[in-house]
Parts: sequence; C-alpha cells; structure tokens
Amino acid sequence: MRVARLISGMILLGSLMFSGTVWSEPEKAYTNSIGMSFVLIPAGTFMMGAKPGADINYDEVPQHQVAISKPFYLGKYEVTQAQWNAVMEKNPSEYKGADRPVENVTWESVQHFIRRLNAKEGTDLYRLPTEAEWEYAARAGTITRFYWGDSEDDAKQYAWFNTNSGEQSHPVGQKLPNAWGLYDMAGNVWEWVEDWHDGSYYANTPEIDPPGFKRGMYRVFRGGSWEYEPALMRSSYRNDGRPDRRYDDLGFRLVRNVAP
Repeated sequence: MRVARLISGMILLGSLMFSGTVWSEPEKAYTNSIGMSFVLIPAGTFMMGAKPGADINYDEVPQHQVAISKPFYLGKYEVTQAQWNAVMEKNPSEYKGADRPVENVTWESVQHFIRRLNAKEGTDLYRLPTEAEWEYAARAGTITRFYWGDSEDDAKQYAWFNTNSGEQSHPVGQKLPNAWGLYDMAGNVWEWVEDWHDGSYYANTPEIDPPGFKRGMYRVFRGGSWEYEPALMRSSYRNDGRPDRRYDDLGFRLVRNVAP
C-alpha cells in the first residue's frame, strides 16, 4: 500500500544538531527492567492537526507545522497490565489479561506510576508524551487521515475498534504496526498524554516542541479505542477527560527520554 510521506530535513541519521545541541546516535530500541520495549523516534518536522473538513472538529485546526527537536523513545506497545502490576502491585483493569493494555487508570494515577518507575530504575527519564510527540509518532511520516492511509476499510488490519473488538480490549501488538514499528497507536485503548486540552491552542502553538496548554479542566487522550468507530482513530483526533476520571477503554504508553 502506498502511503504518502512528509519529507523532513530534520531526520536523525547519525547524530543531530538542533539549536546548538549535539546528540550522538542512541540505540534504535531499548527494553527496561520490567520488559517495556521502546522504539527510537527521530527528531523531525510534521504537519500537526487536520485541514478543515466535514468530519473535522474545531480543535483539530488549523493544521500547522511542528518541529520535534530531539529524538525520544516511545513505548512500542501500550503499557500492559503485567507491567502496571510490576510497579503498582495491583491491577485496576476491567478486562483482565497480563498482555492486555492496562485501563481504568486516571491521568493522576499514571503520574504515580511514572514516579515509581523512575524511582525503581534510579532515573528521571520516564514521562507521558506531549500531544505533539504523540501525533508525530503516530503519523510516522504520513500525511493521511490514518497512519495506514485514508480509508476506514483498512482499519481492521491495524486496530481494534467497535465492530471488530467484541466490546473489549485485546492483548497488545496483534495488529499491524505503523511505519516506525509502534503498535496500537490506533484503537484498543485511548492513551493519556501530558497536555491539558484547549480548543484554540493550535492557533497559538509554538513551532518547536510545543509543551501543550498550561492549565485547564481536562487532559488530552489520543488514538481511539475498542469502543468507538474508526473515524475517531484518525491521527489528528483529540479527546479529553478529567485527570481524576478512569475509563475501561483508556490507558497510556510512555516516553523514555534519550540521555544526552
């Protein structure tokens, strides 16, 4: 299948120099102490958001260029129940299974998980992705509605959603990945990101490493889930919820910063 790709002059090839900072080439993959696999996401630029259209929400526009200035590791899979339990020693998920994504976790409890994981490994490198990092990684160079193209008919090869999920989550990594080797960036469970939601943020966002809105009532989550239709799995779609709320189709995946 031919997938349109956005040409970037900022892709990391051996080492990256950006704004005076030099990064030596890190390993392409990383696995941590509890078996979480990470994929190296190169620095680069992309078009964030969507062009106006009949199925596009007000908070997905205007489409705008964003630069991600540094490479980072992103979880190859959504965080699983086994991995959550290894850190938190309990499993809040509705649909139990060691290899299924953890769900029923609030944004706040995810922050607690991150603090514990960082302490466990003696580091401060783990965090949630920003919304810009999440969309950049999900698109993996594409400019189409979904990371596999524009057609909802192809969604079943890449994602679990309302008509093929049997109304429940599934073990991670069973569908096809995107071009950067990330699984379930569409469907299975929604994924918390770091940012507060603001509907007008795209009109004023910084061009380099946008940190997200600084305050609000709702945190953003991305990617669609087993409960919703394929249209909501498009790369630009934004959802949000209160950071103290939990849902049985909402989980997360982690960033691990690349140490300079």
